[in-house]
Amino acid sequence: MTILIVFCCIALLILMISVFKINAFLAFLIVSVLAGLGLGLPLPKIAGAVEKGIGDVLGSLVIIITTGAMLGKLVAESGAAQKIAQVMMDVFGTKHIQWAMVITGFVIGIPLYYGIGFVLMVPLIFSVVYRYKLPALYIGLPMLAALSVTHGFLPPHPSPAALVVQFNANMGLTLFYGLLVAVPAIIIGGPFFAKTLKNIPSTPMASFRAKELPEDELPGTFISLFTALLPVILLGLASFLPLFLNPTSPIIPVITFLGHPSIVMLVVLVLASYFLGISRGKKMDYLSSIFGDALKDIALILLIIAGSGALKEILTQSGVSKEIAGYLQELSVEPLFLAWLIAALIRFCVGSATVAGLTTAGIIVPLMMATHTNPNLMVLAVGAGSLMFSHVNDAGFWMFKEYFNLSLKDTFRSWALMESIVGTAGLAGVLLLKIIIA
Repeated sequence: MTILIVFCCIALLILMISVFKINAFLAFLIVSVLAGLGLGLPLPKIAGAVEKGIGDVLGSLVIIITTGAMLGKLVAESGAAQKIAQVMMDVFGTKHIQWAMVITGFVIGIPLYYGIGFVLMVPLIFSVVYRYKLPALYIGLPMLAALSVTHGFLPPHPSPAALVVQFNANMGLTLFYGLLVAVPAIIIGGPFFAKTLKNIPSTPMASFRAKELPEDELPGTFISLFTALLPVILLGLASFLPLFLNPTSPIIPVITFLGHPSIVMLVVLVLASYFLGISRGKKMDYLSSIFGDALKDIALILLIIAGSGALKEILTQSGVSKEIAGYLQELSVEPLFLAWLIAALIRFCVGSATVAGLTTAGIIVPLMMATHTNPNLMVLAVGAGSLMFSHVNDAGFWMFKEYFNLSLKDTFRSWALMESIVGTAGLAGVLLLKIIIA
């Protein structure tokens, strides 16, 4: 009955948005309340759970998304994205631009949180799409597949890093195995799968379609690349410097503060405003206008993400994820596959890859220890499962839909299917690795 209620709520949400054309934020709020009632959550807790879900998801994303949108708009309007696109096309050529996007997404995705990577790379994707008149999904999905896989599989991302600790795995070995699993998954879910999406119409957000500037008005190559990649550099330093320092060093708290994603994005936005604006003779009024336009463009996205957080919290507080996982734990199957399946179903219910991974860890640890399963492979199996079944309760689903201006059907056909492809390919890679290293 619990699973049936969850399915009915998700089906109702899809119907309200796609058939009855109800605003997605309002649809999320209505379905969240109905889900709370149907799942037996005490009445006084339903409103609080909705508010907590909205607060939690916005609290972690609002600064990143707003400053990322401002930075993206500035990079586009200043001509920096145009310059980067020119350099990429000169190096890789139109024929191999997909692989350039994959490599860029993979390198950036290792140290960079997914939400930041998304809002930073979308302007670059759109700049290439508009300048060279290429299909948006064909160009953009491979890069986002790389970002998604690194987020789900590889430390130092929050979920894999936490799983390494909970499973008592080896961080370096997990990262090495993760790279072996991640690369084929990205290739299959990225460039290969994207070839089937060329005919899906997509007109990306107009705010990232900056007017073409004359060559003499473009910023330099170094400044353009430095500004776009500075968040990656700062976050990478914050992730890896502590590994080479004494844990008691007084520098550690400073690095932790400056390496927090929200602080990084704020610092980068200030520096970008100077390098791409003020130092090139632009006034603050001009920059404020750009930033204001960027905020208008992402207001609806923020509300939709907030709505998805409300539904996620209702499903979490009602205990749906633990109930489903409890049933599965009694099955007699391969532990790595079972961990992947539990994570996949929790991801389907709550929408968050991180929540799915961490919830699965608490369930699967006793089974992993009893069966002496390789903990490094268990981290990857759970990570692969946590990427499965992205749909309407996943913030990434809505970011992709709104940024690329797609219908619900086409978002399922592209984004949701890509996530399930990389999750399935990840499981196959993990099981193959188990055979090789056994």
